Amino acid sequence: MVISNTISIRYLKTIGIVNNGFNGRGFANPYDVTIGPEGNIFVLNRCDPARRNAIRVGVCNLNEEYLYEFGYGFGDGDGQMMLPVAMAFDSKGRLLITDEHTNRVTIYSDEGEVLGKWGHKGESEGEFNGPAGIATDSSGTVYICDQRNHRVQKYTADGRFLAQWGSQGTRAGEFNLPWGLGLDAENNVYVADWRNDRVQKFDSNGHYLKTIGDSEVEEEHLARPSAVSIDENGNIYVADWGNERVQVFNSEGEVIASLKGEATLSDWAKDFFESNPDEMETREISDLNPDVPDHLNNPYHISSQTEPFFWGPVSVRIDNDNRLYVVESNRHRIQIYEIE
Repeated sequence: MVISNTISIRYLKTIGIVNNGFNGRGFANPYDVTIGPEGNIFVLNRCDPARRNAIRVGVCNLNEEYLYEFGYGFGDGDGQMMLPVAMAFDSKGRLLITDEHTNRVTIYSDEGEVLGKWGHKGESEGEFNGPAGIATDSSGTVYICDQRNHRVQKYTADGRFLAQWGSQGTRAGEFNLPWGLGLDAENNVYVADWRNDRVQKFDSNGHYLKTIGDSEVEEEHLARPSAVSIDENGNIYVADWGNERVQVFNSEGEVIASLKGEATLSDWAKDFFESNPDEMETREISDLNPDVPDHLNNPYHISSQTEPFFWGPVSVRIDNDNRLYVVESNRHRIQIYEIE
């Protein structure tokens, strides 16, 4: 549990186990999570190259019941994905997924039926070069990070181009590989400006408002932020990917909490160990919280050796019940917290 003067964040549970196959319960390099209209948890499995044919969306619930999955294989055909990045439900309950390789957005029903797609590679209005973070507001407007064009684009729910802002650079309002994107209750747009190591805040029309993460205070420094989400009180949760943590800022850009991870075994993992007691014996004699030697004393090596910690925290999401979901691509799991 993390408690500050302004916020309390309590660890709830972990969901996940690595899935080395091509279907079924478990995750394979998850990259994003979102909550469906019925409250189910949708997990985007990007998969490594060896298992790329297993790219899919897996659907479970908070009780760890694995409900179903959908995917149409690796490729650029209808419904297929190659390098999927992020997803969001729109106001009609449809699931939109970005793909940075095919340079398009695919629209699915919440049951996985392919409903449409839009986008192609280019630099002009309405074209993409690596679409990544995506968010939708209550009116159905869609915002997308167009990472290698260093801009944010704005669309209708069916892909009609509305507006864009941004260019490559380091000044306010400029980007260098923008990756993650989130909206607050007033539809302000927060962009995880990945290579500039900061989050920038804009109004819904792209007018620059604020930068988070550029403070002289060391704990407020970000390293390759990959995602951002905002709670009902305006607090800002950043997947600080390069630092293997989640930093929580208040609306003024001050750090009010820092999460490194508290994972416990998921029910799926417990089922696996019950069926494989030899694996459990090996686990029990392993040092899962080692003292890392000084020459490896950096966030990556510490997290890679410490099982409860985040390793590859690529996405953060807050649901309507004030639960925080942190997606770990390298450990194939989601850590879930309650915000109070």
